[in-house]
Amino acid sequence: MKNNPIIPYILIMAFGIGLIFFLSLEGVGNQEEKAEEEQTEEGGETTEADGEAVAQANCIGCHGGDLSGSVGPSLVGLSDEEHIRDVIANGQGTMPGGLVSDPAQVDALVEYILTLE
Repeated sequence: MKNNPIIPYILIMAFGIGLIFFLSLEGVGNQEEKAEEEQTEEGGETTEADGEAVAQANCIGCHGGDLSGSVGPSLVGLSDEEHIRDVIANGQGTMPGGLVSDPAQVDALVEYILTLE
C-alpha cells in the first residue's frame, strides 16, 4: 500500500459500495414491514365521514370558503335533500357530477349542507 497511493481509496470505495448494498437490502425489508403495519392499522379503524371536511376538499373552489357562493351558487339555506343528492351525483349546469362518490361522504356532505344557515 505504500507503493501505490490509490489502493486506500479503492478499499474505501469498495467498503462504501458494500455498505450501501447491505443497507438497501435492510430498507427493502423495512418497507415490507411498514406496508404490513399500515394494512393492519387501516383494517382496524373505521373513519366516519365529516361533511365539513368533504365540503372543504371538494366544494370551496367554486362555492367559496363559507359556501355562500362565488363562481358557483350559494349552498346556504338549501333544504331539498333529494335535489342536493341529485346534483352531487349527476351535476348541474357547469358543476360536474360524481365529485364525491363514497356514499358515506355523500351522506355527510348532504347533512352538512342542510345545516348551513
